[in-house]
Amino acid sequence: MESPTTARDSQESPARNSFAITPDDSAEVGTIQPRAIYVGVSGDITMSLYGDGGVDTVWLSVPVGILPVHPKFIRATGTTASGIIGLY
Repeated sequence: MESPTTARDSQESPARNSFAITPDDSAEVGTIQPRAIYVGVSGDITMSLYGDGGVDTVWLSVPVGILPVHPKFIRATGTTASGIIGLY
């Protein structure tokens, strides 16, 4: 088994870093594509995922926990969840 310091990163690897995500109607989530997001306070999330052609989808009643998605945008309009953290 490889140690965490030598294992190659893949989408199945655990996250090694994180950053706070502030929902914004025009700015991308960040310069780093998260492999998942953590939701600290449940609610709705309006987001556009990488590969979906820029179409926003409203995810209703997202519970607290890790959501394995690759968001390009998390919009302020329509997002009621908070404490959102990008994991990469």
